[in-house]
Amino acid sequence: MFYWFLKFLAIGPLLKLVFRPWAEGTENVPREGAAILASNHLSYSDWLFMPVSIPRRVTFVAKAEYFESPGIKGWLQKKFFAGSGQVPIDRTSGSAAAGAIRTQLRLLEDGHVCGIYPEGTRSHDGRLYRGRTGVARIALESGAPVIPVAVINTDVVAPPGKVFGKFARPGVRFGQPLDFSRYEGMQDDRYVLRAITDEIMYEIMRLSGQEYVDLYAQDAKKRAKEAERAAAKRAEKAAADEVWNEISEP
Repeated sequence: MFYWFLKFLAIGPLLKLVFRPWAEGTENVPREGAAILASNHLSYSDWLFMPVSIPRRVTFVAKAEYFESPGIKGWLQKKFFAGSGQVPIDRTSGSAAAGAIRTQLRLLEDGHVCGIYPEGTRSHDGRLYRGRTGVARIALESGAPVIPVAVINTDVVAPPGKVFGKFARPGVRFGQPLDFSRYEGMQDDRYVLRAITDEIMYEIMRLSGQEYVDLYAQDAKKRAKEAERAAAKRAEKAAADEVWNEISEP
């Protein structure tokens, strides 16, 4: 009930009134039954603008820590995340990645619509990065169709590292459902998983118009930070050299 309250009476109407988000291809999302919405990830606001554009509930997985904090604050946090369409990752299978797959398979078996970000994290520079193969494994094991999704301008509204950015009209494009039944029973073949994931990412790229980088987003972020540190050191050295030159001049 809390989810539908937020979507139709609280956050949803407010977002539509302030930002006037647009949506294309909503007819590609099935009216009933399991489906996987595989989306690019530009901003923390993606999980707000994408679900509000379609009538069905979209469920995401979230870190179990969001549901396990103690005290009143932890209780409120748990109620908010659970009520806003997120469920904790099932860690009984070991790693967080395996737990996320296990949780999403259970949801799809029950006929839910699952939202997945194949990149695994938000893009730090607006480009589209290589997808993780978990989305392919989930698609093959569940048999659910994959709908590629592109969110647009959400990184302008809420850029990485900031709560608010500039005013812009965000949008969401839903592509044609992708059927991978031809690969049935091949969920343990890593080459098949990579091929499926790359096909999904290509469709997301086509819908979003983003530049594609064949590199995992986490690695790209690490390289960017290393480059920033190197640039800062060079600037610091240049400044020190300039001071030394001024001191040493006769």
